[in-house]
Amino acid sequence: MEQELVQKLTRVEVMPAQAPATSLPNTDRFLMGMERSSVVVLDNGGGLLKAGFGGETDPIAVVPNCIGRPPSSKKWLVGDQLQADDADVTGVSLRRPIDRGYLINPEVQREVWDRVFRSLLNLEDLSQSSLLLVEPLFNPPSLQRSADELVFEEFGFGSLCVADSPSLVHLYEASRAQGPAVASLVVDCGFSFTHAAPVMQNLTLNYGVKRMDLGGKALTNYLKELVSYRSLNVMDETLLIDHAKEQLCFVSLDLQHDLRLSRKSGKENILKCTYVLPDGVTHTKGFVKDLNEARRYLSLPDGTTNCTTDLASKMGEMGGQGDTDKAEDRRKVDLTQNEFVLTNERFLVPEMLFQPVDLGMNQAGLAECIVRAVNSCHPYLHPVLFQNIILTGGSTLFPRFAQRLERELRPLVLDAYEVKITCQENPILGVWRGGSLLASSPEFESMCVTKAEYEEIGSVRCRRRFFH
Repeated sequence: MEQELVQKLTRVEVMPAQAPATSLPNTDRFLMGMERSSVVVLDNGGGLLKAGFGGETDPIAVVPNCIGRPPSSKKWLVGDQLQADDADVTGVSLRRPIDRGYLINPEVQREVWDRVFRSLLNLEDLSQSSLLLVEPLFNPPSLQRSADELVFEEFGFGSLCVADSPSLVHLYEASRAQGPAVASLVVDCGFSFTHAAPVMQNLTLNYGVKRMDLGGKALTNYLKELVSYRSLNVMDETLLIDHAKEQLCFVSLDLQHDLRLSRKSGKENILKCTYVLPDGVTHTKGFVKDLNEARRYLSLPDGTTNCTTDLASKMGEMGGQGDTDKAEDRRKVDLTQNEFVLTNERFLVPEMLFQPVDLGMNQAGLAECIVRAVNSCHPYLHPVLFQNIILTGGSTLFPRFAQRLERELRPLVLDAYEVKITCQENPILGVWRGGSLLASSPEFESMCVTKAEYEEIGSVRCRRRFFH
C-alpha cells in the first residue's frame, strides 16, 4: 500500500490533499454560514474536552475533562463548573477519566459527557444525532468496547464515527493550504503524551508513529515538585500550578546562557517573576503579579516568539480572574505569604520535551523522536515529511517552541532536505476543527456505524470500518 502511495506522490506533484474520495474546499468558506449539523464532534482530550457541532468553526464547549471536589465541599464539580468565577480550586481533588492518553474510568467520563451533552450543547434526543469521536492512536480493543458502550448504550447516539487526531490535523491544514499537501508529519504534544505521526492522504501510517510519554501533565507535575522543594508545598494545587505553567514558562534557545542569567540577583535577573496564590477571600484564582516583569525574557537574544503565541492569549478561558485585572492592581496586592518566585523553573520545565535524559528519563527528545518517525517511512517520503511538520496540542504553545525545535532538528536532517515547521492557528482546537470539517463532508454518513449495526455485529467488527 505504501509503495502505491509513494508512486502516486512522485507522479502527481500538484495533487491537492483530499478527504476519503473527495476534494475539500477552503476551510473558512466551508465552515461559515452553514446551518447547525446533527453531528456532534467530540475531541476527548486528557486535559481539555472540546465539543461542538460539525460545520462550525469553533467548539461550543472547551472544558476540563475531569471532576473535582474542593476540600470545603462534598459536591463534585464537573467540567465547566471548575472554570466558574466563584469556584475555589485551591486544594481541589481531581478525578480524571483518562490516564496516559487512554480512557480507563468510564464512570467519570459518563459524568463529564452528560454535563457537556445535556447542559452545554443542550441535546435532548441523542438518538437523532451522530457522534464523531476522536480517539488516541493504538487504543486497545477493550477500551474501544468501553467507549462504544458509553456512546450507544449509555447515551444512545444514532451512529458513531471514530477518527484519530493526526489525520484530522492533516485534513484541516491541507484544506487551508494554498499549495499541495499530500503528506505531513503531525507532532501532537498533548496532555498525556507526545506523538510524531506521519500522515498520507489523510491516513495515519501507524508503523511510523513514535510516542513520547511526556505531555502537559508531566510538565505540570515537574513544576509542582520544583516549587514545593524551593518555595511552598503546592503538590495538591494541580490546577493552580497548571495555570502558572501556562502563563510563565517558555522554551530556552540557549540553555547554558539562561542558567547563568537565572543566578543573577536583583534587576539583572530578567527571568525572575512572581505568581500569587489565591487567598480564598479577595482572590479565588491564582495570577501573575506583574505581567511586564514576566515578559522581560523576550529581550533575550533571538527572543522572537516565531510562529507561536503566548499561552496567556490562547488559554484565557482557563486563566484566573486576576488575568482581567489592571496591571496596577496586580502590583498593589500584598500577599507575601501566598506567593512564590520562579526563575530557572520557567525554562527547565519545557526543557523536558527536548532533553528528557538530562532529567533522568530514559527517553529520546522530541527532535530525535521526529527523525525516527520519518526514517520509519519510505525514503521517498523523507523530504516531503520534513518539509511539512505540523505542530498541534497545548504544549506547543510555549513561546519559542517551534524555533527551538527547528534548531534541534537541523543537525539531524540531511542538508539536502528542507525543514519547515507549521504552527496551527490554534493548536488546542486544531483537532476539533479537522473533525468539524470531516463531519460536514458528504461521505461522513457512509463512514459511520449505526446503533443497529453495533447491536447486530458487535463492537469488534464495527471498529474495522475505522482502520483501527
